[in-house]
Amino acid sequence: MDALSSSPAPPHRVVIVGGGFAGLYAALALKRAPVQVTLIDRRNFHLFQPLLYQVATGTLSPGDIASPLRGVLKRQRNTQVLLAEVVDVDAVQRRVVLSDGELGYDTLIVATGSSHHYFGNEQWASLAPGLKTVEDALEMRRRILLAFEAAEREPDADLRRAWLTFVLVGAGPTGVELAGALGEIARHTLQRDFRTINPADAHILLVEVADRILPPFAPTLSAQAAAHLTRLGVTVLTGARVTGIDAESVTLHRGGASERLSTRTVLWAAGVAASPLGRVLQQRTGATIDRAGRVVVESDCSVPGHPEIFVIGDLACCMPPGGAPLPGLAPVAMQQGQYVAKRVRRRLRGDGCEPFRYFDYGTMAVIGRGAAVAQIRSLHFDGFLAWVAWVFIHIMRLVEYDNRVLVFVQWAMNYFTWNRGARLMTGESSLPLRRGT
Repeated sequence: MDALSSSPAPPHRVVIVGGGFAGLYAALALKRAPVQVTLIDRRNFHLFQPLLYQVATGTLSPGDIASPLRGVLKRQRNTQVLLAEVVDVDAVQRRVVLSDGELGYDTLIVATGSSHHYFGNEQWASLAPGLKTVEDALEMRRRILLAFEAAEREPDADLRRAWLTFVLVGAGPTGVELAGALGEIARHTLQRDFRTINPADAHILLVEVADRILPPFAPTLSAQAAAHLTRLGVTVLTGARVTGIDAESVTLHRGGASERLSTRTVLWAAGVAASPLGRVLQQRTGATIDRAGRVVVESDCSVPGHPEIFVIGDLACCMPPGGAPLPGLAPVAMQQGQYVAKRVRRRLRGDGCEPFRYFDYGTMAVIGRGAAVAQIRSLHFDGFLAWVAWVFIHIMRLVEYDNRVLVFVQWAMNYFTWNRGARLMTGESSLPLRRGT
């Protein structure tokens, strides 16, 4: 009996669902904690989503911005990585239900992020791809390059113009960065690649329902960003709402009138919806979710009534006292991951912990080579200095050293040559679509 009573207690089991910024940073911050960490993800890699648009526009390859989770965490002896999908949560028995099994937990951290939001028009998904995964970026790249290839072979002037018309829906940071990169492709990268068409004739339309692009930024920075885009040949349409998308056109409602634009390429950057696990947690714990499906959490990122369950990252609706919900940005997710890890360690010691407070280091958006806008509290600036700051911060946030070197080299080459070496069309349909086929 004495031997049995002196046996050590099993380690505290921390299960993290999702290997994005929030989940990975929580796992990394638990490296030396007296816990057993299990990180579960459907993919075997961490993806640096802020640079996905550069994969979509041929500047970078997927491997440049992705890091295998096992490689990142291989030196953490207290951490196990499982390739699996969580489909349910049993909050009573404290276990997560996988598509092929189940796993118990003492503390659960849910960080499954978000996906595209088409505002009730899910039929648009196949016509206007968004940008959340590697597959999304490759499909977007395929459609962009295919449009130029199809225009090269199209004898009809109206159809050629339709192929060379690109409509980007949503002028937040992703939409603005994508539009700027597309403008550079048309006017610089592909300048001498074709014989029948002039890629610079491409019509790039950036559509935003608000009265200015980059709504979270100061109005002066929005104006500067719009000016940069105009110099790249991008037409900015504000106060415009998309009311219809089909295989050959986009319908916009603007200024009390509707307009149909002929186009073959529509790219979506207008909104996000939370992971389906948000609704699962609502059903299993009684938690409240907002209109986007995010779980409304306590000040310590826990689910009300379930202090052992934390929700962080894009899946969490975290509201500071008297403030608006925190935005779905990578820095928010990183800080929440680190905070929750600290909260777990302090709870095991029996200590309290201050509520989560997000420290805003600023927001940036790049428009093209040597041009960006930056908003760091009361400091607002744009142009080359903002672009250098953007480059440095994004390189340093890449998880692995190899990725930092690869991205730096690619960006340096692109800066001096305008070349985008990853202009590969992949997928089953990579030939231009002709009339009658």
